[in-house]
Amino acid sequence: MGNDLSGLEGPSDATSAEMLRPDAMDYPSNATVDLVDYVAAVNQTGCEELYANETLAMTRELSTLGFCGPMADPVACWPPTPVNTTAVIRCFAELNFIRYDDSQNASRFCMWNGTWTKSNYSACKEIFNVPPDVETSIYFVGYTFGLISLSVAVGIFTYFKELRCLRNTIHMNLMWSYMLTYTMWIITLISLNTSFNVSVPCVFIITLLHYFHITTFFWMFVEGLYLYILVVETLTRENFKLRIYLLIGWVFPLCFIAVWAILKSFISTEDDPANSCDWFNPHLVDWIFQAPQVAVLLLNLIFLVAIMWVLVTKLRSANTVETQQYHKAAKALLVLMPLLGVTYVITIWAPTPDADSKRIFERARAVLLSLQGFTVALLYCFLNTEVQNAVRHHLATWKTRRSLGPNRLRSGSRSKDWSPRSRTESIRFTEWSLVPPDDIEPGS
Repeated sequence: MGNDLSGLEGPSDATSAEMLRPDAMDYPSNATVDLVDYVAAVNQTGCEELYANETLAMTRELSTLGFCGPMADPVACWPPTPVNTTAVIRCFAELNFIRYDDSQNASRFCMWNGTWTKSNYSACKEIFNVPPDVETSIYFVGYTFGLISLSVAVGIFTYFKELRCLRNTIHMNLMWSYMLTYTMWIITLISLNTSFNVSVPCVFIITLLHYFHITTFFWMFVEGLYLYILVVETLTRENFKLRIYLLIGWVFPLCFIAVWAILKSFISTEDDPANSCDWFNPHLVDWIFQAPQVAVLLLNLIFLVAIMWVLVTKLRSANTVETQQYHKAAKALLVLMPLLGVTYVITIWAPTPDADSKRIFERARAVLLSLQGFTVALLYCFLNTEVQNAVRHHLATWKTRRSLGPNRLRSGSRSKDWSPRSRTESIRFTEWSLVPPDDIEPGS
């Protein structure tokens, strides 16, 4: 289930006996250097730059005896070490999302001729049944809470017929994108701690995780585009049907992720692809789907500026229900935009201060990211007066039915001319929605 480190272990005893040549008796015999902290694997150039000062010092001190220069393997960067000496580093605490016992040490021998043997990681044992860290627990609780709140919100929009319109359909798609992202995150967390963290299953799960994550940004862009068309480009409203918004929200991200996945599959890695899934490792190719995320956030910011300008300059004197509805929708998008922008920035950029500050930063990021879905459900559903009035109306109707009893209801407790449409129209005149009255028909 863990990483296969057998290919990196040291040679056998027979091979070790050949390391010390008879003519090398003037060299230190099988000495051991001081313990060095583990340094994650970098390329050979980076490893040499990391130990440049140590290499220069050994060049001066051991000019006659010789030493092995810094060497990078797929796991660690080894420091310069005198010949016939064993370099010792601390075991890694985590490798490919698997925990290891970092109280043990790994070793590598520098032979008489200044060349390294294979690295010996046999003492680095995998730790089983490790309790989740604080950040993982925050994500799990937040995403679970978000899934529950988003499911309730989607259920409300689906159950009440009077809430079915193009605007709420867009809200539901945004909520679905968050729900699918959270579901894939939980599946990814489980898969990385089971035997499914290898090969094709891991690649497939991580690709889906990235895809659903980017759809959340595109559906937020659709929210901004829809409001922009309603307020600013009113003449083009009829040209934007639901199928266009579906194309933007679901198909466009699929195109970016498909290109990313194809290029990612051709990127070579130092790790053995049969033993680990390195698609979580950051790479420049990731900007194929990260750049569109930044672009749609900037476009939404432009939409917001244009919407606010129209509301302030052209609709200031017209203090109507429709104007107030635009203000409410703009405020909701204005609250979500900084939320998405800030949390996205801190996912691609993280400071590297001392350990305590980094721990605080990681936990704050976990809280912000895990509460995004709940914030969307709160602003677009639970705090929406349209939804609140619809729930109150059906709750009042249910109470009336219970109080009247089945016999009275058979004789007709509801007006014959009542319908979801007439009810919706009457409520909209009392200002309980975020869209104008002409946006009632379901999107098609």
